[in-house]
Order: sequence, then C-alpha cells, then structure tokens
Amino acid sequence: MRIFLAGASGAIGRRLTPLLRNAGHDVTGMTRSADAARELEAAGIRPSVVDVFDAETLKRAIVAARPEVVMHQLTDLPRVLDDEAQLAAAYPRNARIRTEGTRNLVAAARAAAARRFIVQSVAFAYAPGKEPYAETDPLNLVDGPRLVTVRAAADMEDQVLKSGMEAIVLRYGLLYGPGTWSEGPSRKPPLHVDAAAQAALLALTRGNGIYNVADDDGTVSIEKARKELGFDPAFRL
Repeated sequence: MRIFLAGASGAIGRRLTPLLRNAGHDVTGMTRSADAARELEAAGIRPSVVDVFDAETLKRAIVAARPEVVMHQLTDLPRVLDDEAQLAAAYPRNARIRTEGTRNLVAAARAAAARRFIVQSVAFAYAPGKEPYAETDPLNLVDGPRLVTVRAAADMEDQVLKSGMEAIVLRYGLLYGPGTWSEGPSRKPPLHVDAAAQAALLALTRGNGIYNVADDDGTVSIEKARKELGFDPAFRL
C-alpha cells in the first residue's frame, strides 16, 4: 500500500515507520528537517522535506507520492519537557498545525485522490463527567488549561471527518516510552508510544470514525478500538 506519513520523524512516527516498512508498505515520510530526511532514507523510507504550512509545495509532494492513505502524525512540541515557558509557547504552534496544517493536508490528500485519512488526536479532551469516557462523550470546549489544545483538536477532527475520505481519528492518551517526555505512565490517560504506533498501523485497513487509544486504566474506554481495530495496549516493538 502507498502511504504518505506526515510527521515521520516525530515521537510516534519514529516507532511507526519500522512497522510500516516491515509490513511491506511503500512509505513516503514527510519531515521539515534535512537531517531527519537522511535518517528516513537510511531506514528505507522515501523522504519528503516539506513544511505543512506551504500548501502548494505540500500538494505537489503528496500528489507525486500517489498515496492510497495519508497519515497525519504532525505535532510541534519540544522533545524534552524541562521548560514550562517553552512548552506554553509551543501550544499555539501545535494548535496551528491541527487547524491550518490539517486543512492543507486534507486538501492535498484530496488532490492526490487518497481514499483514507488517519489523524492523531487526543484522549484527554473530554468534558468533566463519569469515567471511563467513550468516544461519544462531549469534549471540553468551554474552559480549562488545555482549551487551546482541545479546540484545535476538535477543529482538526471535524475537518477530517468531513473530508469525504475514509476517516480515522485516533484519540491518543498521553504518551510515554522511547522518545517521549516520560519513560513510564505519569499522566492520565497514559499510552505507550509503541501501542500508539500499532493503532495507526491497524487503522490502515480497519475501522471508521473516532477511537480512544490508551492504556486500559479506566480513564477512557478503549473497547471500540479493541473490537474494531484489534488494538492491544500492551503492544511493544
């Protein structure tokens, strides 16, 4: 299968690319970094150095790749969680990726006649209520410290679900494991980065709509992802 992976050098992308390669898929991996592009090429991934906010160049790159599936794993967050000011400054940039960046990716995917679009969202956006939260529960679009993030994620999900393509929204828990901010689960709902990558791999050929993807700790319900995707929170590379 031909796949265009936006965010191939990110925390999930780095764990996802070997899964895609080992499954025999033809993958074009998008990154902004020439250094990361060389790493992708060495790993057997065709690199594409593109900025998601450059809509025309992005469209040309995705059309040239002729993907059947576009995977949106882009974020703009610091690699190390050691500076609160730096983190606070990153949230609006990350929100812009989820709004404007998603709009550009969806338009380019449609121009390339991709049939399926898989996007990384968040499982910590639900309005206060009874746990475990299901995919049908409302998001907290009213208040709270994560309001910028949640509103941007909701906009992103809406764009993808209304794109006209087969749409998969993976609402990920808070990542831990290699390449993330934490070696172990420290915030709820937690999710190991390898299990996040596995969910994206499974979503290539299974499912439709929105899925909670997290550890089975009772914060969010993952029964839909287990049943329809075959998701296993214990998966590790």
